[in-house]
Amino acid sequence: ALFGESDAKRRGKQLEGVLNNLFHAFGIAVRQAFTLNGTDGEGVVEQIDGVIELDSHLYFVEMKWWQKPVGVPEIAQHMMRVFLRAEARALIISASEYTSPAVAECRKALSQRVVTLCTLQEFVQVLDRQADLVGFLRRKVQATILEESPFPRVAVE
Repeated sequence: ALFGESDAKRRGKQLEGVLNNLFHAFGIAVRQAFTLNGTDGEGVVEQIDGVIELDSHLYFVEMKWWQKPVGVPEIAQHMMRVFLRAEARALIISASEYTSPAVAECRKALSQRVVTLCTLQEFVQVLDRQADLVGFLRRKVQATILEESPFPRVAVE
């Protein structure tokens, strides 16, 4: 049903729910989407797609469903959220690929924070092959750290 949804905002909200259910099904602790309000009456100042806990680390999850590759402007706000929180890590999931500048900026960020880029297609492959999502994410994060690559290609096993 997600692939037939033309309203990008509605599709994104539905995708959040699907991925949160998927994380939960694999035993990954999830805090679903939430907003934070400012302290001086400025209303909503942050909208977080979700947070997962993997191997005792908190990953702020950002989900993008764009037709074109995700660029620097689309990930910059999420990166700021992560950088303003001690020990936080980023997991960005996109239905499309990422631009070279976006990957390059995430690579620079690796000196300060773990930033792992995934595609929705990788998650679909995990499901199609009835693989272990936790194992896949661990390998993806390990490759990110060891190879200094935010977007490593990792086999789905």
